[in-house]
Amino acid sequence: MHDVFGERQSLGSILTVLLFGGLLTAAFYLRFPGLGEHLPVWRVTLALLLVFDVFSGCIANFTASTSNFYAARKTNRLVFIAIHVHIVIIALLLDTDMGVSIGVWAYTVAGALVVNALIGKPSQRFVAGLLLSAGLGWVPMLPNLQPHMLIVSLLFMLKVLYGFAVDHYGHASRGTGK
Repeated sequence: MHDVFGERQSLGSILTVLLFGGLLTAAFYLRFPGLGEHLPVWRVTLALLLVFDVFSGCIANFTASTSNFYAARKTNRLVFIAIHVHIVIIALLLDTDMGVSIGVWAYTVAGALVVNALIGKPSQRFVAGLLLSAGLGWVPMLPNLQPHMLIVSLLFMLKVLYGFAVDHYGHASRGTGK
């Protein structure tokens, strides 16, 4: 579980991450009960598990343990950014907003790679905040975006582009993840 919570995550942080992800996913499903009424249960269930991962990751990536774990492992950080295709898979599973999801994914991953390249530079947080703000402003203006995918898209960008790609505690520039 180091890839999710880092090496030394407090029990309180783990519980907070899981509680946040679980409660928001439950509220998400309750707010959009017809989310997959025409789909097999397994697709909706898998989509909700990925939604839970996105929501939980928003919080986990801001913890010192997770941020520092990846600060010490540059290759792991790049792999983690590259494998984050959750938004596209969620759209595929829910049979909705594929074009938008691919666009949000591409913007998020490209932005995360730019931000990642700035690790150790004073401008990293500013550039990450700029790119996140641009995405937060741009995505809601996309035509025909379903409300449930708007929520997932915005939190996906927060998770990967700002929460994950930023070295929040400056450990990469000090050469330590601890």
